[in-house]
Amino acid sequence: MLIRIVKLTFKEENISSFEALFEETKETIRNFEGCQFLELYQDTKHPNVFFTYSKWEGEMNLEAYRNSEFFKSVWGRTKKLFLDKPEAWSVTNKVSLA
Repeated sequence: MLIRIVKLTFKEENISSFEALFEETKETIRNFEGCQFLELYQDTKHPNVFFTYSKWEGEMNLEAYRNSEFFKSVWGRTKKLFLDKPEAWSVTNKVSLA
């Protein structure tokens, strides 16, 4: 399993636009083949900073999503809202405690 974490920093005036876009697209993202989990987080000290946290069956599934017309459309709309360049990490889980 592959975990994808993406940090997104938006212009303050674009926060509500991003939240509406995420609300509109979250089900399609989550139901994309190979996506097993999706969450959105907002930084408590910097409300214009968000993180997406998703779990994918594997790298091939994530790449298929990233190369899809759906992603290209959503990413094109999202990029217009940024204050800063996004950062992304692909990681694997080493330890999990509940």
